[in-house]
Amino acid sequence: MGAAPVFFSEVFCVALKDKILARLSSGGEYISGEQLAKEYGVSRAAVWKAVRALKESGCMIDSVTNKGYRLLSPADTLSADEIRSRLAETAAELEVIVLESVDSTNSEAKRMLANGFSGSALIAANEQTGGRGRLGRSFYSPKNTGVYMSFLLHTDLKLADAVRVTTAASVAVVKAIKSVSGIEAEIKWVNDVYVDGRKVCGILTEAVSDFETATAKSVIIGIGINTSTIDFPDDIKDRASSLGASEPIRNALIAATANELTALCEDLSDGAFIDFYRAHSMIIGRSIEFYANNERRTGKALDIDSSGALIVLLPDGRKTALSSGEVTVRLNSDQSI
Repeated sequence: MGAAPVFFSEVFCVALKDKILARLSSGGEYISGEQLAKEYGVSRAAVWKAVRALKESGCMIDSVTNKGYRLLSPADTLSADEIRSRLAETAAELEVIVLESVDSTNSEAKRMLANGFSGSALIAANEQTGGRGRLGRSFYSPKNTGVYMSFLLHTDLKLADAVRVTTAASVAVVKAIKSVSGIEAEIKWVNDVYVDGRKVCGILTEAVSDFETATAKSVIIGIGINTSTIDFPDDIKDRASSLGASEPIRNALIAATANELTALCEDLSDGAFIDFYRAHSMIIGRSIEFYANNERRTGKALDIDSSGALIVLLPDGRKTALSSGEVTVRLNSDQSI
C-alpha cells in the first residue's frame, strides 16, 4: 500500500506548531492566543490546536484564561525548523521531514521512493509504532524519549562496498553523541552503539539496488538512539540503556548526526573514518561467537579492514573476514553482549 495522503491542513498545523514553540521559547512571559493568531495570520482555533499538539508531544505549556500560553520548561520537541537551522553545508540539501508518529522511518523513506521522490531526505519521528532492527527484529521506539530517523541518500556504490555506509553511520552517531552530550560511546560490530556496556543505538541500512550494474542506487540509513528512555521491555531491559538526557538534545542530536554522516558520505574511500571506527570498537581483541553458513563458530576479533569487514582469528589459526552478520561478545561464562 502507498503512503496515506497528507492534507494541506495537517502540513500547515505542523509548521504552525514549530513557529509557536519557537515563539514561546523566546521568553518566559505569557502570550495570548489572540496575539499568536495575529502574528501568524491564523484563527485562534488553529493556535489552540497547535498548542494542544505541542502538549501531546511532551511540551510543558501553561494555559491561563485572559493571559495566554507560557512554556514552563525547555521542550525537547522535534522541530524541522530547528533541525534545519543546525545543518552544515554538507547536509543543507536534505529535505527535513518531522512526523509525530510513523510505523517506521525506513518504511516511510521507501514509500517516498515508490511515489517518485528523487531527492535526499532526513525523516525523523517522535515515535515509531513498528520500528525495525536488523535480522527482522523490532526496535523499541517509545514516544518522546528517543531519536528515530532515516536518511535517504543516493549513491553509486558497488553493492560489495555498501557495508562502508553502515560503518560510516556508526562513526557519525558516536561523533554526534560526543559533540552534543559529551558522552563517549563505543561500537559493537557492525552497527550497534553502546555506552557503559549497554546498547543505546541501533542502525539499519537498506539498499535500493540496480542488479545490472551491481550498484546501490539509493541507501536508506535508519538510526534509533535512546536519549532518555527509562523503561524497556523485559526482553531487552538487561542490555539496553539510554544517554540519560535531562536537557533537550534531540534536535541537536539529529542535526549533528546528519552533519557527520553527510560529510563522511562525500568520500567513503577516505580511510580516516575506519581508523576512528577501530579506535572506538568494543570487540577488537576479544573472544566472540558468530554464525557462518548457519553454523555457530568462535574466534577472536583481530581488526576491522578498510572495507569495514571484521577480521577474525579462528581456533585453528586461520583468519576469516566477516562482511555482514552479527557477533556475540563473551564477557565471562555467564554474561554476553
